[in-house]
Amino acid sequence: MKIFLNLVVATLKDMVRDKMTIFWFILFPVLFMFLFGMIFSGGSGNVNFDLGVVVEQPDFFSQAFLANLGQVEMLTVHHGTLEGELEALGQQKRNAVLVLPQVQFGSDEEIAVPVYYDASNQANKVLIFMLSEIFNHVERGMQNRARIFTVDAKPVQAESLRDVDYLLPGILSMALMQLGLFGSVRLVYLRQKRILKSLGATPLPRTHIVFSEIVIRLLMAAVQTTLIILIGHFVFDVKIVGSWWQVLGAVFFGAAVFVSIGYMLVTFAKTEESGHGIIQVVQFPMMFLSGIFFPLEFLPAFLKPVVRAIPLTYLGDILRSVLIGTPYAFGLTTDLLILGGWLTVSLILAIRFWRWE
Repeated sequence: MKIFLNLVVATLKDMVRDKMTIFWFILFPVLFMFLFGMIFSGGSGNVNFDLGVVVEQPDFFSQAFLANLGQVEMLTVHHGTLEGELEALGQQKRNAVLVLPQVQFGSDEEIAVPVYYDASNQANKVLIFMLSEIFNHVERGMQNRARIFTVDAKPVQAESLRDVDYLLPGILSMALMQLGLFGSVRLVYLRQKRILKSLGATPLPRTHIVFSEIVIRLLMAAVQTTLIILIGHFVFDVKIVGSWWQVLGAVFFGAAVFVSIGYMLVTFAKTEESGHGIIQVVQFPMMFLSGIFFPLEFLPAFLKPVVRAIPLTYLGDILRSVLIGTPYAFGLTTDLLILGGWLTVSLILAIRFWRWE
């Protein structure tokens, strides 16, 4: 065990001396988190609201109110029944649903106007304020008196995710993928320089070399995870719902999957350059077709089979649920089974085809 620990320390020192390794495995994910966090933490620039309107009894007031709504450029007004509009709200096709009651002027009592809104979108609070001001404007125009109507805001959904909340698990998934895939190229370098052959002449078991590399990858995965989560939480106010044990369990499992895939891929590489080429061919489709940076619904239907075959899709699904509490897109069992399948198959192929010299 002492020999193995000494080998781990020696491997770690060798990697620390390589400045590019530190950049790509540690600093690059951190810079990525800062850059995209600043881009996506501010929300969208173009705001448009879909407002469902239910008129209980058409009258002069409802006509005047709807006319004022039609003058607001950022509002798209939909008319329908209360049941239908609330169903559309539940499907996130509406930002809010307003119910216009029948109005009888001459009474001093305030009239509560129900407004059901999606509280998961912080921008909808602006919509509530906007509707209140439109009511005041219409009242002043009709009878030179304000505050007959009060907006009775009724939130119907939980607090939602911002773009940066969705982004953090994606960046962590990308970092683990790169750590596993590109880190495996180091063994090709050791083989190409005949270092593995030289170590094979010593009493040191060759498997110790591989396991020391894996331990280093897991340690770096823990460092990556800590830095990315701390930046997301303290700089961009991302709320982490899972415990550190859950997060580290998901991270170590994901790192192990991509380390095994990396070793499987570089078994077919004769040189360090060809190893980088193979890894890059695999990396780019995974990065942009796995849904780690945007929802899978944005992808065309013909790409869905490809998406479902990519292991990064399922690692991103697990990390999103563990880190920020979103529901699983495929189910935890499915995620674990598919990632476990990739881990098993890639390990078997790596052991079967690996060459020490």
